[in-house]
This record gives sequence, C-alpha cells and structure tokens, in this order.
Amino acid sequence: MNLDKKVATRQSYGEELAKLGEENENIVVLDADLSSATKTEIFAKKFPDRFINVGIAEQNLMGIAAGLSTFGKIPYASTFAVFAAGRAYEQIRNSIAYPQLNVKICATHAGITVGEDGATHQMLEDIGLMRGLPNMTVMCTSDDIQTKWAVREISKIDGPVYLRLCRMATPLIYDVNDKFEIGKGVQIGNGQDASIIATGVTVSEALKAQEVLKESGIDVRVIDIHTIKPIDKELIVKCAKETKRIITVEDHSIIGGLGTAVCEVLSEECPVKVERMGIPDCFGRSGKADELLKYYKIDSSAIVNKVLN
Repeated sequence: MNLDKKVATRQSYGEELAKLGEENENIVVLDADLSSATKTEIFAKKFPDRFINVGIAEQNLMGIAAGLSTFGKIPYASTFAVFAAGRAYEQIRNSIAYPQLNVKICATHAGITVGEDGATHQMLEDIGLMRGLPNMTVMCTSDDIQTKWAVREISKIDGPVYLRLCRMATPLIYDVNDKFEIGKGVQIGNGQDASIIATGVTVSEALKAQEVLKESGIDVRVIDIHTIKPIDKELIVKCAKETKRIITVEDHSIIGGLGTAVCEVLSEECPVKVERMGIPDCFGRSGKADELLKYYKIDSSAIVNKVLN
C-alpha cells in the first residue's frame, strides 16, 4: 500500500470513463448538474455529443439512461449517492432493475466521508437499498487501480450495476498488474488470528490496522469485498473456518450493508462470531472525513482496538 499517494475513487472514475469513451462509441454519460464533483466533466470535455446534463432532476436522469440503453447505448449515470439511490430509487427499481436494462449507476460522495456536507448528503443506506433489488450488481471499490478496472469491467456486463464511489482521497493499495474479478473478493495476507472484511474506503484503514497488529504479534488477514452483490460466499466461509473470528468494516450503516451481507452468508453456511463495524443506527454529522472515521470508530485505531478486545 502506498500511503504517500492518494486518489479519490471519483477522480479515478472520471479519468477511466474518458479513456473508455475513446474505445467504445456506445458509451454515453449523464449527470445531474454535478459533473465537476463526480468528475464526469472529463468525459464531457472530450465527448460533448455523448454527454447529457439533465440538470437537478435525478429521477429524469435515470429515466433517460434507461431509454438510451434500449437503443444499444451503454449509459453511465452519475450524481451523488444520496440523490442516486435516494431520490431516484423508484426509477432505478421500476425503470432499470425490473426490466434489467444495461445502465451503470456510478454514485459518488457516498458514506460519512463526504465530510463537511453533513448528514443530509452522507448516504449511509445505499448499499442496503441497491443490493435488495433483483438483477442489480453492487460494487464498492477501494482504490484508484481497482476503480479503473471496475469502470471498464462493468461495461462488459449486460445489466444494471450500482458502483459506489467516495469523495475523499484514499491510498493506493494495488499494483497495475493485479487482477480482479466481479463477485470475487481479494484476500490480503494469510493471518490466522482474525479476518477483517472491508469494502471501499475502509479497506485501507483495515490494512493500516493489519500492520499495527503485526507489531503486537497478532496476524490478521484483510478481505477486500469490492463486489457486495453477488458476494463471494466461498471466500467468506473459508475465512470463517480458518480464523473463527470475523470483523466487518464499512463506511455505511451496519444495517443492510456489508456486515449484514456477511452475516447472512455465515448464518447459513458457517456460524461464527461476527463483529460489525460501521455507522450505528443514526444519521451522520458534519466534520472532516478523517475525524468522522475516528468519531464513528471505523478508522485503523478502532479496528486495532476491536481485534485486541
């Protein structure tokens, strides 16, 4: 992990989307008047004829994207997660997921790490909402390399995808030669003392905790679940059997998110003790992203304490 270089996954999204547009003329991009923040402006500058700013009309955003997909286009629809999964939920459900249309919903500014924008913009329920929809693939990437892979890979899936992206810059975890697969998690380390299962921005926090714990003689493995639906049941069960202790960490409500998904798998396949770390049953609050990670106890220090306890 390269702690010295940090990139926001929304930036990675914008950059790779523009490259993908050069290779595939069927890629079209839509935004709801937030292209400078979602970074779809990079695509818009290169391909103005394939970019649509629908204005502050997120429900219309999803409807137009659905329509374009029926003409053979591959729409990437972007706005903040609170507006995509929240305001436009019905349109995603009935106009995209139900008919299984080929729309890629790439939602930025998810989780409490939105920071100073506060509770109204800190979407903590989107994973739960999206993974509950039939036909929907749900992804949450952890760094620049993985995000660029995901942006390109989801264009090959014939069906709806929800890709969750963050505002804050996160460390580089992977190398350009690393390989990923949709529906398959990434195991980092072979520690036998516990398994820390994380997604998105919390993966780098889990890796920091892994290093600190190693100095104390505690060897844990970190599992990066970049695809929350379909989730990697095989890897989760393997870790449960080998370490007996599971800790999940996410920048999302502990209700309905990664922790819930892991518990669903293990309750049926391999019952073990699971500790869920995430946002408790509450809304967020305004503050700097790093401070909020610490406040809600999903930073590396909190993970270390959870393992030690």
